[in-house]
Amino acid sequence: MKLTFALLLTAALALCSSGWAAAAAGPDWQPLYDLVDPELQSDLEAIIAANPSWKRLAASGRMAVGLVDMGKAEPRFARVNGNQMMYAASLPKIAILLAAYVLLEEGKLADTPNIRKDMTDMIRVSSNEAATRMIDRIGMERIDEILMDPRFGLYDESQGGGLWIGKRFAKQGQRIGDPLHNISHGATVTQICRFYYLLATGQLVGPGHTQQMLYDLSDPGLYHKFVYAIRNRAPDATLYRKSGTWRTWHSDSIWVKGKTWRNYILAAMVESPDGERILRNVLPAVEDVLKRSAAGPTPDRQRLQVLQANSTAPEQ
Repeated sequence: MKLTFALLLTAALALCSSGWAAAAAGPDWQPLYDLVDPELQSDLEAIIAANPSWKRLAASGRMAVGLVDMGKAEPRFARVNGNQMMYAASLPKIAILLAAYVLLEEGKLADTPNIRKDMTDMIRVSSNEAATRMIDRIGMERIDEILMDPRFGLYDESQGGGLWIGKRFAKQGQRIGDPLHNISHGATVTQICRFYYLLATGQLVGPGHTQQMLYDLSDPGLYHKFVYAIRNRAPDATLYRKSGTWRTWHSDSIWVKGKTWRNYILAAMVESPDGERILRNVLPAVEDVLKRSAAGPTPDRQRLQVLQANSTAPEQ
């Protein structure tokens, strides 16, 4: 009998202390592209539509949100402006992190205390100096090759682009804009969600390095945006997180693991002077939807589901 995604993921997480279970994906693993859920999609669109400011930002391509609910038997994915590539400031440092572990696995990067510290500081406190040192060690072109490698597909021109590192996090150095939009530090929420989903299901790197990547992404050192919101709601939840801010561009990404229904990936980007507050408010709105969904459908939704099932039922 096949195990469900939730059971497989739970089993994998239980093994984290002794090494990540690379088989977390199991025989039922599916690409995130195939997991768009109509109900979750409708709920996410309703969240955006209910706020006039968010609705305007999304309509103009200045706000994007992606959500993966991993608290059910099968993961569910939804996105608004999922393939809208935006400037994401420091959030794409997760791409440097991936490239570093790929090179470690290939034996092309030395595993030293200084490199370990730079990888952790680059993520947890978003150190630009540490990120720049890592770019110099790996090579910017090599980072982007890894992002475009079909094995990962985290920058995919057929999907609007994705994660991109085209400049050191310093004043000096060459600039290589992404092929589609000429953005130096960019992302789409779809590819951000895919990064965390592939990491969660053991699809990025081997078991040992997966555990180390999770360590780097844990214990966020910047208390703002999503972290500010979730710490007030679930102070004991486990967080894996990377954010970014520059001028009016605000972005955040997080994998939240808590009790019962609270197991989800959330990514959002917004171009607005009010972006910090917007992102703080996105997470509670998403959590309310996930909590209601875990409790079961409302009578109105049950009636709608019955009507939809009857309308699509084959003739006898």
